[in-house]
Amino acid sequence: MGTMTGIRRSYEEGCIAAHALDLIGDRWALLVVRELMLGPRRFGAIRAGLPGVSANILTRRLEELEAAGLVLREALREGAGFQSYRLTEAGMGLWPVIRALCRWGAAMPGHDPSLFISPVSLMLSLRAMCARGRAGPHEAVMIAAGESFVIRTAPGAFRVERGEAAGAGLRFAGSTNALAATLYGPMPLAQCAAGLIGFEGDPAQGQAFVDLFSLRPEAAG
Repeated sequence: MGTMTGIRRSYEEGCIAAHALDLIGDRWALLVVRELMLGPRRFGAIRAGLPGVSANILTRRLEELEAAGLVLREALREGAGFQSYRLTEAGMGLWPVIRALCRWGAAMPGHDPSLFISPVSLMLSLRAMCARGRAGPHEAVMIAAGESFVIRTAPGAFRVERGEAAGAGLRFAGSTNALAATLYGPMPLAQCAAGLIGFEGDPAQGQAFVDLFSLRPEAAG
């Protein structure tokens, strides 16, 4: 913990789980990692995805994660003071931890889907809960709260990234909570597309895509 002395507390144990928690166990730390899992972000964008965190705490967590070798800070414009943050290879290696938390949390009672959901957290939940084993060849644009993502599936495969795809056969748009209700809820896509979200594409293909996602971990690939 040498580079982090005086910045954060340690469990002071030789246990490797305790060592991992020394690095990512503070409140907000793993959620900061979550917000960076789909690519670099500026401070304001990270904070927008974590509305419950103060600017001071977010600054501290970013500094701690940088000191731990999980986050890199990069200048966007030379000499202009614009910075972004991205995960290092070690930081990206936390995806299995986030995936496991998504799947474990989905099985636990008390989840309130009406609370705030960030666009990145929704995309990562889809990545964690997709039933890859029965996925067809789909390309979908997901516009969640104004942020655009492209999801591509194939038998045994799921990929999500930021951006647009002009030729995508499926397009979904809406608030993150409305999209989550569409993808995970009991209502058919046609009913959701009648007012809850915007949808473009073949209805049967759209329903087949939606059916890949379930909050029951046993149904996810």
